[in-house]
Amino acid sequence: MNLREAWAKRRYEPHFVSKLTDCDGENSETDTSLDFAKDCAYITVEVHKESTDMCQEIGKMLGAMIRRPQSFLIGGARSKNDKSETANL
Repeated sequence: MNLREAWAKRRYEPHFVSKLTDCDGENSETDTSLDFAKDCAYITVEVHKESTDMCQEIGKMLGAMIRRPQSFLIGGARSKNDKSETANL
């Protein structure tokens, strides 16, 4: 849900980054919940590994978006020097 909200706030970089930060926190909470589920034998070690690997990849993507949000922004929020392919969106 937070990612959808972040995407809707792409006109305002601080709001966009704030929501992405919320997403990163939720992803970390999910990782912790997966540890708990494994420790309580609700999921197998294999499912835990697959799921935590996915959380790690998602965290990397969110981190990249947080570090360089400009390529995702729309409208007047873009910098004048932005030459990315998505500039016309």
